[in-house]
Amino acid sequence: MRILLLGGTTEASRMARALADHRLPAIFSYAGRTEAPVAQPIPVRVGGFGGAEGLADYLHANAITHVIDATHPFAARISANAVTACARAGVALVAFERPPWVAGAGDDWRHVPDVAAAAAALPESPANVFLAIGRQTLGAFAALDRHRFLLRLVDLPEALPIPNAEVVIARGPFTLDEDRALMQAHGITHVVAKNAGGSGARAKLDAARALGVPVVMIDRPGIPARPVRGSVEGVMGWLHEAPAAVGSGADRGE
Repeated sequence: MRILLLGGTTEASRMARALADHRLPAIFSYAGRTEAPVAQPIPVRVGGFGGAEGLADYLHANAITHVIDATHPFAARISANAVTACARAGVALVAFERPPWVAGAGDDWRHVPDVAAAAAALPESPANVFLAIGRQTLGAFAALDRHRFLLRLVDLPEALPIPNAEVVIARGPFTLDEDRALMQAHGITHVVAKNAGGSGARAKLDAARALGVPVVMIDRPGIPARPVRGSVEGVMGWLHEAPAAVGSGADRGE
């Protein structure tokens, strides 16, 4: 058995620790978008693979038998590439996926299908918007110069594509009290969030509920069907049940 763990999330770090504790041979893969990624207890590689074909080549060259996709729920491209590459290479694949957030009593959410729709959902009148979507898709809000934006990012960007933006550099998890104080200090009237799920970034939604602030919630992108587990224990059980790769060098004695 040789495992490739596609990571970058809290779940991926938890998975890496479990693999290390069980002394399973594994490689942790970071996309390379964060300047100071979290240290891991297993060997790490950083950077892309060159699409599905490049990933399939990597799986073969490194005798990978199992792939765990623990990337962000909105990392649709790498997840789709993993499905294609694993099918091509005959490698077993599972997704370690956190369940999405669900609105509850007191929440004021408007669901939209993508980032462009989120930008269109903001009001015509000026608003103070907590734009909690990371930095990869900020360009969709570039023309909305009537609003003031608050961004919370892990790294300070070299340039921002949107006007009237203030950046807070911080790494979660965050608490309800922290996010409520942050939103009050900036007079936030709207929150835009991706439905990433999990507990580390949930506090902004709880703070929005407490303050009566509406949330524009971007639904998750579609990803090709693949086995999904929602816990470390579930993934560990899958590792012991899933068949080894049928197309890797490991099975051909290479």
